[in-house]
Amino acid sequence: MNALSVGTDAGLLAPTWADTPAAAEVTDEAWLQAMLDAEVALARAQYAVGRTPAAAVAAIASAARADRLDLIALARAARATANPVVALVTAFTELVAAKDPAAAEYVHRGSTSQDILDSAAMLVARRVLGLIAADLERVRAALAALADTHRHTVLAGRTLAQHAVPTTLGLKAAGWLQLVADALTRVRAVASTLPAQLGGAAGTLAAYGEYAVLDGGRGKGGQGESGTGEDGTELLRPFARALGLAEPVIPWHTARTPVADLGAVLQLVTGALGKFALDVQTLSRTEIGELSEPAAAGRGASSAMPQKRNPVLATLIVSAARQVPAHALVLAQCMLAEDERPAGAWHAEWQPLREALRLAGGAAHTAVELAEGLVVRPERMLANLELTGGALVTERLTVALAPALGKARAKTLLSAATAEAADTGRPLAELLSEHPELSARFTPARLAELLDPTGYTGAADALVDRALRRYGDPGVTPDEEGMR
Repeated sequence: MNALSVGTDAGLLAPTWADTPAAAEVTDEAWLQAMLDAEVALARAQYAVGRTPAAAVAAIASAARADRLDLIALARAARATANPVVALVTAFTELVAAKDPAAAEYVHRGSTSQDILDSAAMLVARRVLGLIAADLERVRAALAALADTHRHTVLAGRTLAQHAVPTTLGLKAAGWLQLVADALTRVRAVASTLPAQLGGAAGTLAAYGEYAVLDGGRGKGGQGESGTGEDGTELLRPFARALGLAEPVIPWHTARTPVADLGAVLQLVTGALGKFALDVQTLSRTEIGELSEPAAAGRGASSAMPQKRNPVLATLIVSAARQVPAHALVLAQCMLAEDERPAGAWHAEWQPLREALRLAGGAAHTAVELAEGLVVRPERMLANLELTGGALVTERLTVALAPALGKARAKTLLSAATAEAADTGRPLAELLSEHPELSARFTPARLAELLDPTGYTGAADALVDRALRRYGDPGVTPDEEGMR
């Protein structure tokens, strides 16, 4: 590789997104094509209001192919202007001129670099959010099925890394479902409101208006759809429509809510999936063994230890969940944008946005396989429930004893008994049956019943039902359910 060569960014150090659909949507080629799409949309919008001849639009559209431009040369040229659009406009104009010199006059007409790059960023983001939404829908469906199937599968609930009280895998899955469904709702909401960008040099649309005056009455294109306005605002709607984006109220060159929203929703996506994946990691530990990832040839292998089957799907997701917040923080900080275009804040957004998009997209795609193929081991859950000999249901005994002994006395008694059971290895039920304050009130059979963890899952079943009613129907969003 010589000094002028450019290497490959195929995801060698980023297996979370390598070879996933989202990765293909955020390549340099994809960004370049999105910028070209924005240029074509601008020409079409100007045609729609009578400013650009149909022949010019056709020539611009036919030339707008990323593979016809030297991407590496554009990247290098961007160093001279601090953004890639300036060099792109020059190269693209030459490309159009080679086919139709007259049409070249209508390339980038009245526009500015930020209009094109911001609009391209929204296009790229919308495409990736569509992939993420589709994957989250599959994860949602898989978790809903898991919650329903395992509503009576009891396992130890754990708080601060210790056994607490029994719960069910169904309820645990319902918690994962809630997070994923909430993330899906927000992804769809953000995707539907991503706006086009159109403002001209300093957000006043002045050049667009000047070209309107220059072209006045010459009938170069189609019929205007915003009356006789010639100040540039008449372009906002057709430009947004041509891109399939939301129409902006005003230019948002330094009002960076859309970008901050993207950072926030991508952080929410990876956080929701990360919680699910982290629980899978924990419960797949050798000494716990209650869950395991779906098997596949070579998956989870170690370069040194033949016996290893590492939880790699969960690891990839957790990795993304730990990275995206840092990228989202950069995007939020870029809201501090001085003047009508900042020197550095806007420029700092592009790479963190790309990383956040492909990490979240990779995590969502990976989570589909994890959720749909998750292996449940009820026998291990039952064995782990018995590790403490009933100690994890002493809360229940506290309640049962409280009327006779008082809550404080009952808790003190049971704390001492569980400590003795742990120290001596004697069964807790045996120790309790020998205690005079308990033997007088409970038969051995009743004590065994109270100490059975499978009989102390509270409202877990009803809570699963509530979760499935709210989040289990793919046609009902949480907000809609709340209005029923």
